[in-house]
Amino acid sequence: MSDMLLEMKSITKTFPGVKALDSVSLSVKRNEIHALVGENGAGKSTLMNVLSGIYPHGTYTGDILVEGRVCEFRDIKQSERNGIVIIHQELALSPYLSIAENVFIGNEKAKCKVIDWDRTREDAIKLMRKLGLDENPNTPVGQLGVGKQQIVEIAKALAKDVKLLILDEPTAALNEKDSETLLSLLLELKSHGISSVLISHKLNEVAKVADAITIIRDGRVIETLDVATESVSEERIIRGMVGREITDRFPKRTHEPGQVVFEVRDWTVKHPENAERTVIDRVNLTVRAGEVVGLVGLMGAGRTELAMSLFGKSYGRDISGTTLIDGREVKLSSIPRAIEHGLAYVTEDRKQYGLVLIDDVRRNTTLAKLSRVSKRGVVDEHAEIAEAEEYKTALNIKTPSILQLTGNLSGGNQQKVVLAKWIFTEPRILILDEPTRGIDVGAKYEIYSIINMLASKGMACVLISSEMPEVIGMSDRIYVMSDGRLTAELDGATATQEEIMRNILQR
Repeated sequence: MSDMLLEMKSITKTFPGVKALDSVSLSVKRNEIHALVGENGAGKSTLMNVLSGIYPHGTYTGDILVEGRVCEFRDIKQSERNGIVIIHQELALSPYLSIAENVFIGNEKAKCKVIDWDRTREDAIKLMRKLGLDENPNTPVGQLGVGKQQIVEIAKALAKDVKLLILDEPTAALNEKDSETLLSLLLELKSHGISSVLISHKLNEVAKVADAITIIRDGRVIETLDVATESVSEERIIRGMVGREITDRFPKRTHEPGQVVFEVRDWTVKHPENAERTVIDRVNLTVRAGEVVGLVGLMGAGRTELAMSLFGKSYGRDISGTTLIDGREVKLSSIPRAIEHGLAYVTEDRKQYGLVLIDDVRRNTTLAKLSRVSKRGVVDEHAEIAEAEEYKTALNIKTPSILQLTGNLSGGNQQKVVLAKWIFTEPRILILDEPTRGIDVGAKYEIYSIINMLASKGMACVLISSEMPEVIGMSDRIYVMSDGRLTAELDGATATQEEIMRNILQR
């Protein structure tokens, strides 16, 4: 039997006006974790959508061979019958159904077209135990954390007799502990004969678990690295991804903070559904003009809850404390009031909360402050177009036109549109919640450069990130958060990951 499980030969896929894949070939061996890396828009997800039947045979050219057999997948069901299962970054789970129901959805255990619930639960428990998930199979998936939801997705794949598991950015929304659990699980599955294709922008994770790494750039395969025979560093992968050396991950910026622009005193927030639970506990912080202040902590520490509660009290109940701008107390009682006072919030979920994906770049750019391009309540389209074009150029948003639907842009360019939207409001204080989540290293550098540019113009920036090197590399000062409290304030120039982690674990 051949060692080769999958061969994709000379795959070419075009969309109107764009060649997304140009004669791409990929081979995956049995018992192998094969990483697929590249910048946003390089063609990684398109290639996997071809493989999984989302883009059916006939919409591309080239051949797919599974275990030496030529396969012509017309839909995702056909690829699954051949043991190929894809898990997208946005999980395909129903939050209201139980774990057992989700594991076998579309693959129900039935007798005479009637679902056998006893067998469904029993088989779900077997799969859960295999994956180390110790939960009641009747638990609604919506009650699980994202890490456990990922494991439910993998259980769903195992229920379909998977041979090749495709994971698209599986750790993008996970904390460090859950990411480690998932990577360990992939290694365990490999030991049981299940191969994986791992798409990820977290290059440290790729280097840790991958047996082979294929780099795609501009719809073409640049090279495939054999981790067993080659010395593969993150810098080596980056060079292949972006076509150039990135000698410094974080652009340099002159540290010249001015006066305190934003101050928070004794900020306390209760859980929106449980008034007895304190989510944010007496937080005090300051941000100066021209300063980037990092906010770091593990998932569940309260970082996003703090940001949302400050931004027009869009999270929580029984909120108490004081907010001051330029030393004057202000009431940020609603989102419009927050925007009016010069506060802007780049949400961590750009697709759900940051953008209208079915609308164009132009309208998304001006959406948060239409009054700037309106007269007597009527939008001046010429003014709107002029503003959108200006931000497209200033932020280097790669799009054929400002009339392009935002949902058609790569993740990095979508994030630039979110930044354009909030910069358009002319804020004094900008809160950025995971601004580089799910985007590649080249696009990250561009986002960092934009943040530095804004700080150099006197904007006060708060950077929330789960990536400690990012916080250290970008911040002038760092607040460490744990269990809703600030446990330390560190100098960004001297802070270390070890020091941050010690303060995170401080109770």
